[in-house]
Amino acid sequence: MTCANPARRYGQWRHLGLTLATTAAVVALAGCEDKNAFVAPPPPKVDVATPVQRPITRYVEATGNTAPIKSVDLVARVQGFLQSQDYQDGTFVKQGTQLFTIEPETYKLKLDQAQAAEAGAQASLKQAEADFRRQSDLVQRQAVSQATLDTSTSTRDNAQANLQQAQANTRIAEVNYGYTKVSAPFDGIVSAHMVSIGELVGVSSPTQLATIVAMDPIYVNFTVNEQDVLRIRAEAARRGLIAADLKQFPIEIGLQTETGYPHEGHLDYVAPTLNSSTGTLAVRGLVPNDKRVLLPGYFVRVRVPFTQEKDALLVPDTALGSDQGGRYLLVVNADNVVEQRKVQIGPVDNGLRVIEGGLKPDDRVVIAGLLRVIPGQKIDPQVTKMDQPQASR
Repeated sequence: MTCANPARRYGQWRHLGLTLATTAAVVALAGCEDKNAFVAPPPPKVDVATPVQRPITRYVEATGNTAPIKSVDLVARVQGFLQSQDYQDGTFVKQGTQLFTIEPETYKLKLDQAQAAEAGAQASLKQAEADFRRQSDLVQRQAVSQATLDTSTSTRDNAQANLQQAQANTRIAEVNYGYTKVSAPFDGIVSAHMVSIGELVGVSSPTQLATIVAMDPIYVNFTVNEQDVLRIRAEAARRGLIAADLKQFPIEIGLQTETGYPHEGHLDYVAPTLNSSTGTLAVRGLVPNDKRVLLPGYFVRVRVPFTQEKDALLVPDTALGSDQGGRYLLVVNADNVVEQRKVQIGPVDNGLRVIEGGLKPDDRVVIAGLLRVIPGQKIDPQVTKMDQPQASR
């Protein structure tokens, strides 16, 4: 039996091994291609909601300053030494409360002197009238001449004039004597005294002693721009209101440290003309201040309700975006594709932003996850309620 050539057998086995290796490689590559096939990711889940639809009150908002309705400098109207200060600095006083006393003795003596002179003038007039009546009777009986009666008449008339002069002097003395007691002209808070006891006041001109400021009610001064003035006047015309009715519009006031507008009052004054340099109208409100929370000079937030809207559309502020074209919302269409919708915004009402235009009641608005979606992208909308502003995610 003849044995095969070893080299030839080695070549056959080598060819068979290469064939098997190639087959295994092709099978392996085919398996890898099946596992690495691209599968599109599912659409992102995004919270959407239809806008809130509810009645709202529209306001004109402004900033203003509080001011006292009355503020008076208390002055010494007569000359003399300040005898007493009859109040504590910075306290609230009622109308008529005595605040200062300027030495009254001199003025009391002048009053007594004037009253005495008035009494003498009354006695002289009484005597002159009696003499006039006697002379008139004698003239009728032709017992005296007409010249005597004329003299008696002149004496009586002079006595009447002297009495009037004496009465005027008495009144002047009474007024000056009254000026020695400086009283509160109205209810208010009195400032710190500006002169000391024993100081001479009222020498050449009235000397300021202190200031009294009325606190309740209090004025709120603010301005309204021309656009808002036109809106208010148009609404007033629609409702048939006249200028006097505008003064009864309520106003709401809030301090910088307060939430909302807890202080309520009403309009008190509207300027008859606009300021042409600023394009604004001066307006004043009157607000009760019995607890004296508002001090004159405060910087306050003001709003005036002027109309109501029955079915306003509102969304959270966090749902709004902005670009060079203005404000926009991301809205999901019927195919669940995101669209960018330009909108006109209004004021904030109870935490939600009023949308003036560009939005419909049945639109689905993206209210969370705005950074995860772009216009033209398909999403998996997760419908939620839009009762309160949603926190940004």
